[in-house]
Amino acid sequence: MSLLVQKYGGTSVGNPERIRNVARRVIETQRAGHGVVTVVSAMSGVTDGLIQLAHEVSPSPSEREMDVLLATGEQTTIALLAMAIDALGARAVSLTGAQAGIVTDGVHTRAKIANITPKQILHHLDDGAVVIVAGFQGQTMAGQVTTLGRGGSDLTAIAIAAAIGADLCQIFTDVDGVYTCDPRLVPNARRLDELSYEEMLEMASLGSKVMQSRSVEFAKKFGVKFEVRSSFNENPGTMIIDETPSMENVVIRGISVEKSQAKVTITGVPDRPGAAAQVFSALSAAHVVIDMIVQNVSVHGTTDISFTLNRADLPAAEATLRPVVDAVGAAALNSREGIAKLSVVGIGMRSHSGVAARLFECLGRGGINIQMISTSEIKIAVIIDEASVQAAAKLTHASFGLEHGPYTV
Repeated sequence: MSLLVQKYGGTSVGNPERIRNVARRVIETQRAGHGVVTVVSAMSGVTDGLIQLAHEVSPSPSEREMDVLLATGEQTTIALLAMAIDALGARAVSLTGAQAGIVTDGVHTRAKIANITPKQILHHLDDGAVVIVAGFQGQTMAGQVTTLGRGGSDLTAIAIAAAIGADLCQIFTDVDGVYTCDPRLVPNARRLDELSYEEMLEMASLGSKVMQSRSVEFAKKFGVKFEVRSSFNENPGTMIIDETPSMENVVIRGISVEKSQAKVTITGVPDRPGAAAQVFSALSAAHVVIDMIVQNVSVHGTTDISFTLNRADLPAAEATLRPVVDAVGAAALNSREGIAKLSVVGIGMRSHSGVAARLFECLGRGGINIQMISTSEIKIAVIIDEASVQAAAKLTHASFGLEHGPYTV
């Protein structure tokens, strides 16, 4: 008997009929001879509603209590899904993150998984039940409820698959898989049959909303094979696997777009050892996640440091950096919203040249200005105005011919 972990997102369990649909799909999987662990998110809109409620009763709710509150969203779903499965004649057992043995660190609202002891999961599987686990949550060694951050149910599913040695982890969502670009931006984008862990990690971290990047990192680290597919049809999805030699022939696999970005520039930073460390150590201590970083060449003993981050983190970054700017003797702190990141991704870029030139040429022809550039072995990312990002995505997609599938040479 093979062992599967299936994760269903908020839209897949968004109302009673969709919960019953998931129940039927899970039962069919079990009756086909598989052991099934199902990880679910909160019903679509529930988490946002709970956050709104919190801010209606408190202008600044504590992170500890936010975790206690938000964890109830997934707990509602696991109970409803277990009831639906029972009503259809099968047997299911629901488990909270803590009951499933998920132990985390103590960082509220963005905890990291420290360990999983899946004793109860395995016990109920051996007893013939479908096991339903609340995603997005865990518990510290001291018994504090924690949550894993946005998209944390993906991480729960991948981590449980690793812990129980599952043959496959299926991530069910509202799309058919991973596309060459977001179909809402580029209508002729095509679904990809397979991606390497490295490519999926880049696309997830660069703005693809299909998977949380931390979950892809975890899958790569522990060799968890997973598939991204739709919960609304039976179409095959996109398989995420180890890199194979044939993948080197594909130069560009897809394009990712990430909106809601902001840029911070610190001007006149003294060009001395430790100045940049003071800046980024302060941001790290404030749990502000930084993306692209550019430092200018020193002129007259000073330099400018620019970096990008999620727009939602900008107020925290500004508040953290104001005293640091004075402490290091920098000239000024400037910030800007209304920017976006566009990236082209493909492991074949390691051994093929000309990708950057093609990207810059097509953006230049479209009159789109590039503000920052970042490169790695398998991606090139640029920062542009958010207002131009859809046009840039269409131009880039067409320039590499991705409407016909991955760009190969």
